[in-house]
Amino acid sequence: MQNKAVHVILLFTLAGFVFSCSPKNISSTYYYQNEKILDSIEEKYKKLSEKNPFTIGFSSSDFSIISLEIITDTLTYVYEFEINEPRLYDTLARYRLDAPQISRLIMQMHSIRCTWIKKQDYYVDEKKNSLIFMSVKPVALKPPFSYQRYYVLTYFNQPQHFDSEGRLLDKRRLRRLRKINGDIFHRINDKVCYTISGRFR
Repeated sequence: MQNKAVHVILLFTLAGFVFSCSPKNISSTYYYQNEKILDSIEEKYKKLSEKNPFTIGFSSSDFSIISLEIITDTLTYVYEFEINEPRLYDTLARYRLDAPQISRLIMQMHSIRCTWIKKQDYYVDEKKNSLIFMSVKPVALKPPFSYQRYYVLTYFNQPQHFDSEGRLLDKRRLRRLRKINGDIFHRINDKVCYTISGRFR
């Protein structure tokens, strides 16, 4: 009888461990543990990219090479720089971007291993909307964050709709899941969603 009770306790303990290590719980925990810096990166990028659109990320696994896309009315210019390369700041200044603030943004992204951030447009009922798309390569988290997986966040400007499982829904058809870049996103709060993806952008 005592052995049976021990087995039951072990089963409940194991079930609790598996639940706590599920992608949903790991992702929510990661966001709330890093909420201030993640939100700060999003807010800073949103403000900086309003007048002069750009995207920025890291194209090397050791986070030493920066990939910069500067978007104009006619063309998108793509550059790569080492993280402390003076040419980076010269290029930002040439396109009338706020070099000191973008430098701080880069340092914040580097500190949390944020691989990419960009603004992405989408349409609902033929109305254009936008969101901020951010991907992160967490160091401390293992499964389900293998070396080939990324933690991807989307920041919406307005509250979104979700199903009973917390999956992002298409506003036009509330029962249809909305996919972004082919991925299903899950609720963190009314305006922030996440997924775990093999793509960082």
